[in-house]
Amino acid sequence: MAEVRLVEVSRQFQQQLAIDRISLQIPDGEFWVLVGGSGCGKSTILRGIAGLENFSSGQVYIGDRLVNDVPARDRDVAMVFQNYALYPHMTVAENLAFGLKMRQAKPEFIREQVPKAAEMLGISHLLSRLPRQLSGGQQQRVALGRAIVRNPQVFLLDEPLSNLDAQLRDETRAELKQLHQRVGITTIYVTHDQLEAMTLADKIVVLGKGQIQQIGSPAEIYDRPQNRLVASFMGNPPMNIWPGVYQPDGWQVGAQVIPAIGNYALGQGCDLGLRPEKISLEPLPDTVSLLVDIILVEPLGRETLVKAQIQGSNIVIDLIAPPGWVSKPGTNFPVYFHLADLYFFDPTTGDRVFSN
Repeated sequence: MAEVRLVEVSRQFQQQLAIDRISLQIPDGEFWVLVGGSGCGKSTILRGIAGLENFSSGQVYIGDRLVNDVPARDRDVAMVFQNYALYPHMTVAENLAFGLKMRQAKPEFIREQVPKAAEMLGISHLLSRLPRQLSGGQQQRVALGRAIVRNPQVFLLDEPLSNLDAQLRDETRAELKQLHQRVGITTIYVTHDQLEAMTLADKIVVLGKGQIQQIGSPAEIYDRPQNRLVASFMGNPPMNIWPGVYQPDGWQVGAQVIPAIGNYALGQGCDLGLRPEKISLEPLPDTVSLLVDIILVEPLGRETLVKAQIQGSNIVIDLIAPPGWVSKPGTNFPVYFHLADLYFFDPTTGDRVFSN
């Protein structure tokens, strides 16, 4: 196991700067998740740590060793890809053992490690099968097992669950977390799925436009986003964000006004943010209200997602209603929330600027 450290790494592809002066220090044994939309640079960072790509500038350390000029095979990392890349003509046992054989490990060591990894992943009964005889989830476990038997210093996982169906993704995600708790190997996981990031990570690194937007625990990222990009990316449904202008009686949103606490400049513009789960359909003590028109109702069983439009504007917001809640598109009614739950973002930079 080892700490992973990136110092001012950048990657240029022709005229495009994919990542720009990224610095990270991932402590030994922790599980970090790099999350962001397509093109944010997360897979480029992972491949650079693995040695599959070279950074244009900066330094990569694994433990105390600078590995910029160390080939991928000598970096003592194990990578699991979205495509599991199992050898179709080899059994599960042979796939698990292949990497050790290539490193000329002793046969007795291989005979010891392969059953141990298989038992850890619950695939001992599959050792004689070929990959085509396995489900997607079983193939994913074999790919993980092939990495585990090497006992690397670092695990690098590049969207390893994206090929699985929804139920299997949930099950395998839980298994991954339990596996990390058992083996304790430094793990860097790349995903575009904010739910995976929130449930798996010790720390989340939110990337956007080739730069780090925020680093923090799942709770810090969700509750205290540093900018509009982080706030809108982390959350399902995402945070509602709408433009407001400060008037003498509060923040004007469309044709309606939200009371304000504090002193702001008259005519000041600001993007107001509010999590869908903070919106209530019933008046609560000390809440304020907005009138909305329903656009769409999506029953999900344990809850109901509602898409509505703030009256007097074209602003669409998401909110969460109780299970079984029924209403038709076009219906209008007030929704309620506490002023303390509002977030404020600079409309130009997107940075979080102040709070009630």
